[in-house]
Amino acid sequence: MNTQPLPLEGLTVVAVEQAVAAPFATRQLADLGARVIKVERPDGGDFARGYDTAARGLASHFVWCNRGKESLAVDLKDPRGLAVVRELIAGADVFVQNLAQGAAARLGLDAAALCAEHPRLVAVDISGYGAGGPYAHKRAYDMLVQCEAGLVSVTGTAGQPVKAGVPAADIAAAMYAFSGVLAALLRRASTGRGGPVEVSMLDALAEWMGHPLHQGMHGSTPPERTGLAHSVIAPYDAYATADGEQVLLSVQNDREWRRLAEQVLGRPELAEDPDFATNAARTAHRERTDEAVAGALAKLTGREALTGLEAAGIACARLNTVADVAAHPQLAARDRWREVGSPVGPLRALLPPITLPGSEEARMGSVPALGEHTDVLLRALGMTDEQTSALRRDGVIA
Repeated sequence: MNTQPLPLEGLTVVAVEQAVAAPFATRQLADLGARVIKVERPDGGDFARGYDTAARGLASHFVWCNRGKESLAVDLKDPRGLAVVRELIAGADVFVQNLAQGAAARLGLDAAALCAEHPRLVAVDISGYGAGGPYAHKRAYDMLVQCEAGLVSVTGTAGQPVKAGVPAADIAAAMYAFSGVLAALLRRASTGRGGPVEVSMLDALAEWMGHPLHQGMHGSTPPERTGLAHSVIAPYDAYATADGEQVLLSVQNDREWRRLAEQVLGRPELAEDPDFATNAARTAHRERTDEAVAGALAKLTGREALTGLEAAGIACARLNTVADVAAHPQLAARDRWREVGSPVGPLRALLPPITLPGSEEARMGSVPALGEHTDVLLRALGMTDEQTSALRRDGVIA
């Protein structure tokens, strides 16, 4: 059987990007075959390179978001450096930037200006709060946007709100930028014109808040913070087992509750008890419901609890650690792990979630060193070694 090429093969993306939102978006494009040229500052590059040294000396955020890219280290504040990037954009299909609000426009690199100059270009502006409005120029880090979007208000325990353990606002914006690029490329295929794409972190995460927003806006009260429990479903929580594991289970309807009561709890009478027979009753008597479930699971090991729950057709899971996920049998069985190159050698990485049967496997290229591709890119633009040496001497490139 002939293998299809990756769908973005032949497309070139130029990205003036930093942190997570834009880099994670463009990494999706690179995985699907696009050539991604990452523009970085000569003096340290993308500041995410310095977040930590957890990935064998490299920053874990950077390794996660930047595989498969070419690094061009150039000073955009120098007219010569800006001219290099503008020349690259002129030959590109997609441009993505997430500079501080207003910075791209001052350089003439905002989506509207670039698309007016290059009608076939798809140009993406990623911002914290959008181009207008009273928050346009506020600093927008992930935790701050999680708070502004209300995610923190519904995450945590009754006594303690907490942010999500992953950069949810950054990821949300990245994935809408990614899908926005794909939509704009489809439009270009039929009209010949690319056009600007705008994504803000607040808009993206506010969309993800749809359930609590609709619950609160239309006459009810927003969901309370309930830790691992669910605000309107019971039982739905983590329960300790005899060997110290935490097993989560979720009963979605009264038929499942009957099976849980009869086959796992050993208390069939709870299926008929008016205090437990319906989800509304179980939620109203949540403490007693949880006591009944916790008491039964505390007598079982984690393995016994999961086996019994699965046999009864009850949705369940282990409360895994990061180490557990790295060794997860389902990921191993489905061959989801690969190695990618980096300046410190091969690093383990997951295949991207999008699988295209019949196509080449995702192109999981190496994590670039700062400025690793500067000379090659400049030579491709026709610069001589003398010209690049002069730029390097003046600190315009690295």
